[in-house]
Amino acid sequence: MTKPSEAVARQACQDVNLDPTRLLDVLHIVQKECRCVDDSAIDAIAAEMGIPRVRVDGAVTFYTFFTKEPVGQITIRLSSDIIDRLQGAQEVADALTDELGIDFGQITADGLFSLHWTSCIGMSDQAPAALVGDTMVTHLTAETARLMVRSLREHKHPPKLVQELGDGKNAHPLVHTMVKNNIRQPGSIIFGPINRGEAIRKALGMTPVEVIRAMKTSRLRGRGGAGFPAGLKWEFTRAATGDRKYIICNADEGEPGTFKDRVLLTELPDRIFAGMTIAGYAIGAQEGIVYLRGEYAYLKPYLEEVLAQRRVEGWLGQDIAGKQGYHFDIRIQLGAGAYICGEETSLISSLEGTRGDPKNRPPFPAQHGYLGYPTVVNNCETLCCVTKILENGAATFSEFGTEQSSGTKLLSISGDCTAPGIYEVEFGVSLQKVLEMAGATQVQAVQVGGPSGQLIGPDQFDRVLCFDDLATGGSIMIFDQSRKILDIVHAFMEFFVEESCGYCTPCRVGNVLLKEGLQRVLDGRGEPADLEQFEQVGAMMKACSRCGLGQTSWRPVVTSLQSFRDQYESRVADDPDGFRRSFDLKKAVATAEKITGRKSVHA
Repeated sequence: MTKPSEAVARQACQDVNLDPTRLLDVLHIVQKECRCVDDSAIDAIAAEMGIPRVRVDGAVTFYTFFTKEPVGQITIRLSSDIIDRLQGAQEVADALTDELGIDFGQITADGLFSLHWTSCIGMSDQAPAALVGDTMVTHLTAETARLMVRSLREHKHPPKLVQELGDGKNAHPLVHTMVKNNIRQPGSIIFGPINRGEAIRKALGMTPVEVIRAMKTSRLRGRGGAGFPAGLKWEFTRAATGDRKYIICNADEGEPGTFKDRVLLTELPDRIFAGMTIAGYAIGAQEGIVYLRGEYAYLKPYLEEVLAQRRVEGWLGQDIAGKQGYHFDIRIQLGAGAYICGEETSLISSLEGTRGDPKNRPPFPAQHGYLGYPTVVNNCETLCCVTKILENGAATFSEFGTEQSSGTKLLSISGDCTAPGIYEVEFGVSLQKVLEMAGATQVQAVQVGGPSGQLIGPDQFDRVLCFDDLATGGSIMIFDQSRKILDIVHAFMEFFVEESCGYCTPCRVGNVLLKEGLQRVLDGRGEPADLEQFEQVGAMMKACSRCGLGQTSWRPVVTSLQSFRDQYESRVADDPDGFRRSFDLKKAVATAEKITGRKSVHA
């Protein structure tokens, strides 16, 4: 018999020692056991933790994975990103709705299933994909989707869907997934030889200032996309005033088309954790937190085991590697399905047990971060680079790449190519070379850097991947000549409208204006003035949005307008009578005609 949600909520609060920063953990427990976080649970959590009810309710309604109304015993979340769509997600969706007898957003009469669309789940290299409970199901077709539902009706246990294990650690008993790594080109840095413990030993043989100097000498720039110098960020944080300091690993890759961190977390967690430990030593932190995206919950037990083993071996905990006085440990915080939490201040808000709203900057996290203390936020790839820099030396690392972009870059390549997957390339490689590596032919367009990056055409394929030219957090989406550019851009804008936190007007309204304007163009109701408005709205969003989402979410429209202007101009025209083509007079007066009982003389 299911426990009342109030009792489950109170016990969950006790399990985290009434720590309000662990609110997401409490909500995960209640959602899993009760299939929702209803008002009774919200009341109990607020009372037990001594926090405002609105804070709990706000968190429940903010994150995709929490619901106030019950979901099915088995939740099926089908990925809706553009790669999944182009690979046949709609056919899968039709099969699921037919087999289940429900539409998306609904629950079956017996309460066994609920069906949902969700944003990118980090499986663009093996699309269409779905998240069934916490189990990843890849390479779906209409037929396999039907078979999946029939199988689940029999055993009601999503992990049993895994009949063939993936490669590498995907076959580990604590991971047990069909996901494949698809490491197509391992390089000499990220995927170089493993010398476990060497980086920490070398770091602890140096002073913290010397470690930071090594990062600056290596010219390592953050691999999340912005490219801020890692050594400089560490230096600012070390110099900041604070009784405590924190190192946070941003493992919340939610950008459609990005999945490199998934592979790093699966195959190289030790390298990530070592990088965090080194960063902690350099800035004077004793606590580290990995913010793991909710879609990667299937990796959490395995990562916890790796951390436990590191504690046994002396690489975490007290007096690390025999270094008296240096104590450092790491915990994992599971996210709950919010793209905005990939932005570092939103991530910090989430870690503090609230909605993942971005914070005003300044102050920056280096001065005022997690719980108000100086904080470094680095992503998985950056931390792997840190470990290799200490192992091999800063000079060796900086020999790779270009003057302003040292080292190598991990690329998540998906879309219309024969070999989607992970590629470690040296900074400075041309996009054309990357396309050849991936087996892409008849390429019409490439989205570099995810939806918030740049959509470019063949006349720009000779450009190079580096921070000074084509900057990317890692996502490379390839579209061949059969694809419709404006449909792709529209899908990106649907994503941004859905994922905007809605806090600031430029982003909340700007994304909708761009999406609606693009829809007018697609419907044949666009005007030349619409194209000018796209650029004006984009400039406003870039200058006035509160965080990186709004500052970049205009790019799908504006960069595609720059690269494929002919495809826009062929669809827009001025009305011969001087009216707005987008204005439907007949529709506008329909309500008045109904009220007055007569037809308009104007329509």
